Amino acid sequence: MSCIVYKQSDIARLEFVLSMIENIQTITRRHEGIVAALNDESEGQLALLMCLEQIGETLKKLQTPEILEHFDRADIKGAYDVRLFIVHDYEGVNLALIERIIREKIPVFKETILSILEKNR
Repeated sequence: MSCIVYKQSDIARLEFVLSMIENIQTITRRHEGIVAALNDESEGQLALLMCLEQIGETLKKLQTPEILEHFDRADIKGAYDVRLFIVHDYEGVNLALIERIIREKIPVFKETILSILEKNR
């Protein structure tokens, strides 16, 4: 298998997003689930929202076309839109939507990123 060399700044961005995903997983384990973490307004919820904010901001900065083709463009736009809602609190953050994102979208991002990073080794 040949190694694909991607733009190093985008690899660093993917590694950062991966670390935020791992933080989400740690937070939800520590709280014994996503819902419990989101219900903990003083710690879990804030930490999860901050991770999602960072993921949205960082994915938006990806520039390498060969990396971007691995992602659904709508998912990257959606991640950034979630970031905007979190940061600007438009009508309040919909925690049911956040739960669904963590449960359904974050694992897909993780697998995609791990696959890209493996190809870059």
